Amino acid sequence: QVQLVESGGRLVQAGASLRLTCAASEGTFRIMGWFRQAPGKEREFVSFINWSGSTTYYGDSVQGRFTISRDNANNRVYLQMNSLKPEDTAVYYCAAGYDPGTRTYRYWGQGTQVTVSS
Repeated sequence: QVQLVESGGRLVQAGASLRLTCAASEGTFRIMGWFRQAPGKEREFVSFINWSGSTTYYGDSVQGRFTISRDNANNRVYLQMNSLKPEDTAVYYCAAGYDPGTRTYRYWGQGTQVTVSS
């Protein structure tokens, strides 16, 4: 069973930077992504990256501030978050095993909390 473990979330002030890490226990995934969910809101797409890193895509709310990257040798994907805003406060989830037929991810991590104070 594949496990995804996120880390790096914590309380920061607005304007700060954080880097989240997602470690996969096994497997190499063509597409890996990040999502987030704030209290009382639906889960929101943040970013995805392809195997080589040549293709990345970002949600409108994070475009220009967040950068996704990956280290295939160590089964890790990262999310560098800059210029954080209070509205970035959420639990951030890593996802892997994308199925283009259903447009869903098969594997999800437990999440890491990011809190941005104003």
